[in-house]
Amino acid sequence: MAQLTETPPSTKAGPGPLGRLGVWVTEHRKLVTIVWVAIVIGLGIFAPAVEKNLSGAGWQADGSESVAVRELAEEHFGGNASHAIQVVVHSTDGSLESGEGQEVLGEVVDVLEAEPRLAEVLQPMPGVSLSQDGSTAVVLAGAGVDTNEMVKVATDLKEELQELSTDAVQVNPTGSSLLWSDFNEANLEAMLTSEMYSWPVTLAILVLAFGALVAAGLPLLLTLAGLVASAGSLVLLNEFMPVSIWAMNFAMMFSLALGIDYALFLVVRYRAAREGHNKTARQAVAETMDTAGKAVLLSGATVLISLSAVMLVPSPSFRSMAGGIMISVVFILGATLTLLPLVLFKLDHKINKFALPWVHTGEHRSPKFQKWGEHLWRHPLVWGLGSVVVLVALAAPILGLKTAMPSIKVLPEDASARVGYGLVQDAFGEGAPGMLQVVTETEDADQASTVLADDAGIAGVMPAVPASDDSDLVLIQAVPTVDPSDEELFDIVDRLRADLPDSAQVGGAAVENIDLKNQLDDSTPIVIGVVLALGFLLLLFALQAPLISLLGTLASLLSTGAAFGVARLIFQEGHGSDLLGFEHQGFLDAWAPVFFFAMIFAIAMDYTVFLLASAKEHWERSGDAKEAMVGSLAHSGRVIFAAGGVMVAVFFTFALSGPLPPKEMGVILGVAVLLDAFLVRLVLLPVMLRMAGKAAWASPKWLRKILPTITFAHD
Repeated sequence: MAQLTETPPSTKAGPGPLGRLGVWVTEHRKLVTIVWVAIVIGLGIFAPAVEKNLSGAGWQADGSESVAVRELAEEHFGGNASHAIQVVVHSTDGSLESGEGQEVLGEVVDVLEAEPRLAEVLQPMPGVSLSQDGSTAVVLAGAGVDTNEMVKVATDLKEELQELSTDAVQVNPTGSSLLWSDFNEANLEAMLTSEMYSWPVTLAILVLAFGALVAAGLPLLLTLAGLVASAGSLVLLNEFMPVSIWAMNFAMMFSLALGIDYALFLVVRYRAAREGHNKTARQAVAETMDTAGKAVLLSGATVLISLSAVMLVPSPSFRSMAGGIMISVVFILGATLTLLPLVLFKLDHKINKFALPWVHTGEHRSPKFQKWGEHLWRHPLVWGLGSVVVLVALAAPILGLKTAMPSIKVLPEDASARVGYGLVQDAFGEGAPGMLQVVTETEDADQASTVLADDAGIAGVMPAVPASDDSDLVLIQAVPTVDPSDEELFDIVDRLRADLPDSAQVGGAAVENIDLKNQLDDSTPIVIGVVLALGFLLLLFALQAPLISLLGTLASLLSTGAAFGVARLIFQEGHGSDLLGFEHQGFLDAWAPVFFFAMIFAIAMDYTVFLLASAKEHWERSGDAKEAMVGSLAHSGRVIFAAGGVMVAVFFTFALSGPLPPKEMGVILGVAVLLDAFLVRLVLLPVMLRMAGKAAWASPKWLRKILPTITFAHD
């Protein structure tokens, strides 16, 4: 058995690398200021274009059969692909084949044919895209550009098309490109509403947490600089690869949350060094950077590592979202470790301007959290078991969790894509909005048509359409018997893929969702495993203590599981849906487990690093397990409590957003932070430190030899 030894208490003489960075920043104030002004202005020039340039598309499983069908349809069949635009024209006063209806149809075709980014425009055909009573018709505008650009085409055209409506004839463009266009529009409006609520609430909490108005404004300044820089970066990145609009949404939320966390940690430590330890301003910066700055750097590294695992999902939307957040985290980290020390040094005592009467600016060790730590030390089992019982009870519903890709219900009821969707179902059948597309070789066309017609899950089969070029391919479209979001469609597609000729490939917008869900289901265990392994290794690297690194990593699973258990009750079962103002789908969006797990784990490890870095600092100074546990709560408990409060407020304001996905995001992340910051990090993890005692900091000699020495104590 490998010999375990306790990591000896130690302190280091003089500032470490981050302390020296802080001192260097204070000595080169003009240079650092010029660099940051150049970054913010240089990238900020592009920031206003972020909403216009980024797209909502890219939700696809790269390398899947459905994506191959879409590409073949775009290339060989006049753009009649899953991302084509369908314009639904519906008359409430008789047939469209004469009179006003015929005139509106002609105007619709004229608008579509005038758009150069569209391919072939197909007028309604009886029995295919014209209803039996002639009251509903679908004009198909083929996709002449990729999915991202087609969303922009839909945005540019939808208002003009809807304006063609008359009292008796209704015009509603629909299809996947319109769905994303309408969703982006509703999402942007909801995000702006969330920001209106989150910024004032955040500022109020910050004033209470910092105790001074000037100090409370520092995190917002930091966040603003990081947001502007990251927004401009995403616009530039979009010139080289498609970037989802969700990348900006998540980046904005993470920048606000992490910027506040990091600034809070550094400002509190600077105050303590300056006022409580009677250090000079430059010495206070060095101490702050060597202690709190090191924890912030490790926390940021944990966030980046957790999100990098999402890159394992081979889908453009997920990779661009993870990349967008990572870019924002890099800018926030850069601003925290260079710009904030400079501002602290420059403002110095002025950060306490407009302080609240009860604030003690030099009080770093909170008497209240010290008493709480001593109470936990005396009663670890009661609080430890109690917190575990609560977390396990909340996590229990996760066993019945169902996931699927978002349905049409994520759109407001008056959105064009949703109205058109309903009209298509009423006129052509329940499964008509989820038309299946089968591309096969010409010699297999008859067999493929027969298989489709004989399948019980197919309501109707369109005649085979030969390719518009010389390729030996045909396109067969089929209407399933069920709604595109119905679980039965999975079985229908699996059955068809098994029964159709070998040359046949099955696609369509609904099938692309199925393939993406299958890909997400396959990727989720891998991503979770990689996130946990990398998180543990980073904690081990920082703390040099295997036991507490493992416990800190596993504790994050409890809050994550509890958050998804609550999510099932709300979004799958519909409990509280009226209160939150949404129409539940009967499942959780399929991308939530993999993406939210990485985000929740990143945030959870943020607090873990703050608490355990403080505990390690006290252990290095005293060699006493009780002082390590109680001291960590006394010094970091108030920061974790305040930062957790801010994060919960930020995330829950996003739950006020209109579309369902932002609500899921806000509620799941808000519940996760609420449980993690207040129950796991301020109760369960300190209890683990108490129960482990000195063994928490024990480390094999071989491990200490291969790891670099990292200390958190500062002299």
